[in-house]
Amino acid sequence: MRIAIVSDLHGNLVALQAIALSLERVSPDLIVHGGDLAAIGPRPAEVLDFIREAGWAGVIGNTDEMLFDRSRRAEQEARAPKLRAWLRILFDVLAPWAFERLSLDHISWLSALPTHWRSDGITLVHAAPDDLWRAPMPDAPDGELRQVYGSLGGDLAVYGHIHRPYVRHLDEFIVANSGSGGLPYDGDPRASYLLIDGLTAEVRRVEYDLEKAASDAVGAGFPFAEWLSEVQHQARFRTP
Repeated sequence: MRIAIVSDLHGNLVALQAIALSLERVSPDLIVHGGDLAAIGPRPAEVLDFIREAGWAGVIGNTDEMLFDRSRRAEQEARAPKLRAWLRILFDVLAPWAFERLSLDHISWLSALPTHWRSDGITLVHAAPDDLWRAPMPDAPDGELRQVYGSLGGDLAVYGHIHRPYVRHLDEFIVANSGSGGLPYDGDPRASYLLIDGLTAEVRRVEYDLEKAASDAVGAGFPFAEWLSEVQHQARFRTP
């Protein structure tokens, strides 16, 4: 079975449309999403509508959860004091902006997403198995990857969240990150997804119209539209 995993779209409909065209050509047997679908982008409702109409299964991400549950804010600010300014923007500006553009049905659908998806020896989580907000980086030691994902069992552990795709072969299993469909942070502005064929995991990159995405953010009245365009062009994280 060939499975495509698309994660961290972050309301980027232009990128999602380009990914969908790529997936039409690749024609996987199944498409699954890795969460973080709506917030931090100009088209939260449209992205959710696309995924729901396409019938993609998937898991919940941290910026999905923050749309209906803000109870983890204090915990995250305490755990990452250097990111408090960014967390304030997330919870006070970007989450409310996305929430206002979503229906109660959208929120109900997001809140019902599971934390794990499993099939044929593959397990997908958004970040870590027990934490939606933290996950290893691509240069993490093998021991850290074993500690975080070894409890999942199976042959292949997949996650998103960090917006940096990679595939790592350990002795016991494979760990792969799908990267970000809508907001890459690895220096490559192309959208990213993961294609799994049996036990072979491959990162796929898709070019999309960055200028169209920038215009879409301005047209939608997205807060920090100029910042979002710069981050998408540079494919590097920075705070507004």
